[in-house]
Amino acid sequence: MSAGHQPSLKDRLLGARRTGAPVAVSPGEVPPTETAAYEIQHAVSGTLGPIGGWKVGAAGPDAPPNAAPLPASGILESPAEIGPDCSDRLVEAEIAFKIGKNLPPREAPYTRTEVLAAIESCHPVIEVVQWRLQDWRDAGMNLKLADGIGHGALVVGAAVPGWETIDFKGLGVTQEIEGQTPKQGVGNPAGDMIRLVVWLANEGAVWSGGLKSGQIVTCGSWTGMTAVDAGAAVTVTFAGLSPVRLRF
Repeated sequence: MSAGHQPSLKDRLLGARRTGAPVAVSPGEVPPTETAAYEIQHAVSGTLGPIGGWKVGAAGPDAPPNAAPLPASGILESPAEIGPDCSDRLVEAEIAFKIGKNLPPREAPYTRTEVLAAIESCHPVIEVVQWRLQDWRDAGMNLKLADGIGHGALVVGAAVPGWETIDFKGLGVTQEIEGQTPKQGVGNPAGDMIRLVVWLANEGAVWSGGLKSGQIVTCGSWTGMTAVDAGAAVTVTFAGLSPVRLRF
């Protein structure tokens, strides 16, 4: 490597995954467009093994969604133990859907009815957030997209019987972290979660061959992002559903 030459942002994000050392990003390296950010994200994803799921979210009920693929190697069954690779120890309480039928790219958009029919089950989950960015708190959305929106791991709870009849807008959740006051939430800030899955089927996942049977789609935090002390346990309980548990 010639003096003064720096590896690409993609290569440095990959290096951060190997070493655990977050990268500093200069203003000139920030992806200038959402398309450029997704190109980096997809290139990184291609080195991480099979896609086991997706994270998709939106800032509000009418806001455009964004997404990132989840490596199958980081999707864990509750209760789970999270290792030192997830050193940020940030958690989010979420609801996810397991895809039971392939939804490959096609010319006609998938309808909401078709996407609902392709969902096999619904699960409470805990997403563990892990940034590869040194200054992630001040990073813009394009840089966060390039870093897979900070995904570290996903802990999946038991399937929810009769989920189709649940009023998710009014559903409450309690997030309990050892040493902290329990955190409460009601409803997903993005609003209609199925809207997000429909967008993912028609746009967000098309580059990878579409949504595939067995993939888990998690739809954004109900409680915000919360830091957890080393060694602490986390329990997330959506009202009436089985709890999801992890320990760092």
